[in-house]
Amino acid sequence: MLSLLKTVFFFLIPIWVLSFKLGYGRIFTFEMHHRFSEPVKNWSSSTGKLSYWPVKGSFEYYAVLVHRDHLLRGRKLSDINTTLSFSDGNSTFRISSLGFLHYTTVQLGTPGVKFMVALDTGSDLFWVPCDCTKCAPTEGTTYASDFELSIYDPKGSSTSKKVTCNSSLCAHRNQCLGTFSNCPYLVSYMSSQTSTSGVLVEDVLHLTTEDDRADFVQAYVTFGCGQVQSGSFLDVAAPNGLFGLGMEKIAVPSILSQEGLTSDSFSMCFGHDGVGRISFGDKGSPDQEETPFNLNPSHPTYDITITQIRVGTTLISGDFTALFDTGTSFTYLVDPTYTSLAESFHSQARDKRRPLDPRIPFEYCYDMSPDANVSLIPSLSLTMKGGSLFPVYDPIIVISTQLSPYCFYCCRPFFG
Repeated sequence: MLSLLKTVFFFLIPIWVLSFKLGYGRIFTFEMHHRFSEPVKNWSSSTGKLSYWPVKGSFEYYAVLVHRDHLLRGRKLSDINTTLSFSDGNSTFRISSLGFLHYTTVQLGTPGVKFMVALDTGSDLFWVPCDCTKCAPTEGTTYASDFELSIYDPKGSSTSKKVTCNSSLCAHRNQCLGTFSNCPYLVSYMSSQTSTSGVLVEDVLHLTTEDDRADFVQAYVTFGCGQVQSGSFLDVAAPNGLFGLGMEKIAVPSILSQEGLTSDSFSMCFGHDGVGRISFGDKGSPDQEETPFNLNPSHPTYDITITQIRVGTTLISGDFTALFDTGTSFTYLVDPTYTSLAESFHSQARDKRRPLDPRIPFEYCYDMSPDANVSLIPSLSLTMKGGSLFPVYDPIIVISTQLSPYCFYCCRPFFG
């Protein structure tokens, strides 16, 4: 049987280094966890928010993930040649109870308070629950055995500072009561039901260098004091905050670069078991594959161009752009690319296609025989702008049933 985690993560993220290659070189890293993992399942069970857990790999499991996509996306150091990580380490983890998001542990304020935050390249703002009017429950719950889910208290941190409306990072000055009042923020995600709002604050983010000395670094960052959350943030996604990794100047990677702590770059890797790592200031390696971003100066995002797709022995040409987003579970393509890719895969698949099943959010599914040869499944690779080739490892998922059907899982888009 094919590896489910390998299938999913390397199709979405075939190990990328997001890099702008400016003049600094230290790297900070964090530990990440996926949201469909046992530790977060334990947290969610303790809150009483999720009483039903679909079996991993089942029809219901993937239907829940696609449904979550609909909800969320419908949206100066002396030696700066060393990378930086979070003070608790650079690991990331997948959380089983909360879909295909990846999480990491960050520490904010003085004294430091830990938060388990979701990593999202599709948004910019870093926010945590704070002075809550409406937040996900945290009292009496624990995450794994290391820390409790927390609520940030600006008054409880000796290094906390308010961000006023005259700050260059204040995007909602028109809602300010005065020049020196607290800067409000509101971020609405693709679903009108999912949002976060509150005020901006500044405090220290605890980091460490990744050299032999492992020096501790306190970096002042601006983030959201999330007073009101709605939609998925109240139960199934980012219950303890979200770490935006976008390109805007309010994003933490941009702030670390502006402060001269790292280069304006970071990298993420996801392993087969859901454990990975994130590093700030990582410029990659000389032998890595690269592709440029299509930058829109008014709203920069991790937009890339794919020039060619190879499905088995078939080449599909024609440029199209796609958004690189760690906050979405699956890959969504529009026609005619989706139809060409899916039909090419189908024409080369050796197994019998299953009838459409309303329980399965995929169109092309096949019955896999017990002695199936993995090498007979059509391969898939993407050629990016600039000529780099990115193989898609195991471009299928295996759904857990008695007959073990497998699915080619590139979804049709739910918007546009």
